[in-house]
Amino acid sequence: MSLIKSISGIRGTIGGKTGETLSPVDVVKFTAAYGSILKKAANGAKKITVVVGRDGRISGPMISSLVTATLCALGIDVIDLGPSTTPTVEIAVPLEKADGGIILTASHNPKEWNALKLLNRDGEFISAELGKELLDIAAAENFDFVSVDKLGKIEQNDTYMQKHIDAILAYPLVQKEAIAKKHFKIVVDAINSTGAIFVPALLKALGVENVIVLNREVTGNFAHNPEPLPDHLTELSSVVVKEKADLGIAVDPDVDRLCFVNEDGSMFGEEYTLVAVADYILSQRKGNTVSNMSSTKALKEVTVKHGGAYYPSAVGEVNVVTKMKAVQAVTGGEGNGGIIVPDFHYGRDALIGIALFLSHLANQKGSIKSLRGMYPDYFISKNKIELDQNTDLPAIFARIKEKYSKLPLNDEDGLKIEFDEDWVHLRMSNTEPIIRIYSESDFELKARNIAQKLMQDIKESM
Repeated sequence: MSLIKSISGIRGTIGGKTGETLSPVDVVKFTAAYGSILKKAANGAKKITVVVGRDGRISGPMISSLVTATLCALGIDVIDLGPSTTPTVEIAVPLEKADGGIILTASHNPKEWNALKLLNRDGEFISAELGKELLDIAAAENFDFVSVDKLGKIEQNDTYMQKHIDAILAYPLVQKEAIAKKHFKIVVDAINSTGAIFVPALLKALGVENVIVLNREVTGNFAHNPEPLPDHLTELSSVVVKEKADLGIAVDPDVDRLCFVNEDGSMFGEEYTLVAVADYILSQRKGNTVSNMSSTKALKEVTVKHGGAYYPSAVGEVNVVTKMKAVQAVTGGEGNGGIIVPDFHYGRDALIGIALFLSHLANQKGSIKSLRGMYPDYFISKNKIELDQNTDLPAIFARIKEKYSKLPLNDEDGLKIEFDEDWVHLRMSNTEPIIRIYSESDFELKARNIAQKLMQDIKESM
C-alpha cells in the first residue's frame, strides 16, 4: 500500500490505513488544501470554480464524490466533466474561465492506484512552489469550511469531448481530408478506460471509418498493465496483423501518452511518437523543440534538420512546459509518448497527437513502417540502482561529475554526460533512494555497456 505526496499531485493505492494510502480522509485533506489555496488567491473577490474530470478507474466515482463534496464544503463551485481525459480537463479549465482543475487519474499505474492531479487557472500543472505550499497546508489540517447557505454547487457537463474534438479539427495542421482519403484501417487498444470513448470518436471525426477497438468496456479492470510499453501490447500487435490493419494505436488510461504499432505488428517506438509528430510540425512551421533529457537525441537531429534549435529540460511535464515557454518551442514533450503542442494547449495530449501523426502519415506514399524507417534507430537502456536511505547521493554525483569533467555535462536534473554521439543520464528519484541510469546509443549493447560503466562508477563512489 502506498501514498506518494509530491509537488505535482497526490497518488496512492485504494484501501488501507489513513496516511499510508489514498484513503477517503487523505482525499478530503488534500482537496481541502488545494481549495484553500485557490480561495486565498481570490481573497474573497470572486466565486471560485474548479473543473473536475476522471479516467475510467474503478475507484473514480468514489474519489470524485469525495473531491466534489469537499470543494462544495469550501464554497467552491464544481464543473464535473465525469469520465474524461487529462488533456480534455486541461482544455476545459481556461474555456470555463475556472480557477483550477483536478484530474482523477493515476495515469499508467495499475487499477488499485488513483491520484489527484492539480491544475492552475491556465489548465497547466501547478508550480513546484504552489505544490509545496499545498503540502504544508494539508499537514496543518486547518481548513475553513463555509456555512450551509454558502455551499458550492455542482454542474454536470458532458460537452467537452466534442469541444476537444472540434478544437482538433480546427487546428491548422490537422488534415482531415487527407486522412479520410487514405481509408485507414486502425486497431485501438483502449485499455478499459476513457480512451475507449474519446479515441474512436476522434477517428470517426477525422474520417476514419474502419476502427477496431480492443478492451473497449470502460470498467477500470485493465486487461493488461496499462502502461503502453511493447511487452503490454502483444494483443494489439497480433490483431493489427490478423486484421491486416494499417496501424495500431495505444493510449494510457488518461489519454495523455500515445504510441503506435506498425502494420507488421512491430512497434513504431514510443520515443519516436514525438519525433514523428515534431518532424511533421517542423515541416509546416519553423521553430524550436524541447524534450526531457532522458529522451532520444533523434528529436534534436530532426529539429536541426529543419533549421530549429533543440533544448533539453529536466524530467517532468511541468519542467518541459517551463522550458518550452522560455525558448518559444513549437512542439515538445517526453519520450514516453507525451506530445505537447503549445498553441493548442500546454499539456501532453494523445488526441491532438493522433490527429497530427495521421496527417503526417497521410502525406507519405508508404506505410507506417516505411515512415518509421525515415528516422534513426537508437536504443535507450533504462536501469536503476537501489541505495540505502542514508546514502549521500549529492556526494556521489559530485564525484561522478569530477571524473567526467572534461566531457559535456548538464546538471540541471541530476547529471547528463555526453560521449561523442552517445549519452547517459543519472537522476535521483524524488520518492525513493534510487539512482536511475538511462543511456542511449546506436547499438543496444553499447548503450547497455555505457550504463553498466556508470553503475560501476556509482558503486565505487559510495
